[in-house]
Amino acid sequence: MKMESTLARAESLPAMLDQAEDYMRAAVSANTEKAYRTDWRHFVAWCEFHDVDSLPATPAMIAVYITDQAKESKPSTISRRLSSISVAHRAAGHQSPTRSELVRKTLKGIRRTLGVAPTRKAPVRADHLREIAPKLGDTLQEVRDKAILLVGYAGAFRRSELAALTVDDLTFVAEGVRVLVRRSKTDQEGEGQVKGIGHGMNAVTCPVKALQAWMEVARITSGPVFRAISRHGHISDTGLSDRGIALVVKRIAKKLGVDPAAVGGHSLRAGFVTDQYARGTAEGVIMQQTGHKSRAVLAQYRREADAFAFNFTAAAGL
Repeated sequence: MKMESTLARAESLPAMLDQAEDYMRAAVSANTEKAYRTDWRHFVAWCEFHDVDSLPATPAMIAVYITDQAKESKPSTISRRLSSISVAHRAAGHQSPTRSELVRKTLKGIRRTLGVAPTRKAPVRADHLREIAPKLGDTLQEVRDKAILLVGYAGAFRRSELAALTVDDLTFVAEGVRVLVRRSKTDQEGEGQVKGIGHGMNAVTCPVKALQAWMEVARITSGPVFRAISRHGHISDTGLSDRGIALVVKRIAKKLGVDPAAVGGHSLRAGFVTDQYARGTAEGVIMQQTGHKSRAVLAQYRREADAFAFNFTAAAGL
């Protein structure tokens, strides 16, 4: 009996090892794993071009690599690529060359020289939505785009969250619609968050009505909520990508006279937070909708809202 039990455990070991590998891959999000692979391929290609070894790489070679990258890449991109190089080395059983003093000082010099201020997308605010909503007609694309804009703003969604929404995530109630965000940038383990989107005061700018109108005209009863539409009006069975969400915002920006390069998928979320700060909404209430874990990160939007909170020019009598 003991021999049979031992054999059974031995036979199940390969399956358990496969399961363990699946869990290790799940330790990071699919987007993070994709970024690791892309960054690593970039470094390997650079090494091949310069005829040097990529694995293991020396600290001196890493320092040369990031110095070369500083000609065209932001410090944040360089830091991310260093993280990917480190992951690849540790996965192969090598000590990471990115942790050396030489690499750290080189990166610090790059950051000081180039600056580390992030390029922020301009917010799409409530005034923008009040202006554009009445101008959007009843074509499939316009109905869908209106729903994306209003729902994205009212729910303070990230573009990836909008892209991932399915019909099963929506529960329409008397107060509006409850939206389940199953996973997000700050919730990689899938704890989930429920966002409440209430009815608007004006039917033209009501996110709930806009969402219902899109689902009705597109006959969406299951699967992804926001989908691609072909030139011939065919609605895809698959959902829009997060980049697709961003392109919708950019296209609408043209109609508002806003530079499309200045806005993106994050602009709806940024506009929501900026407007709420301007209205004096408590940070805790804002965070309940945005899902921010850090007040410091959220407060970055306050500078935009508070820029003209006090007119120093007029106060000086000018």
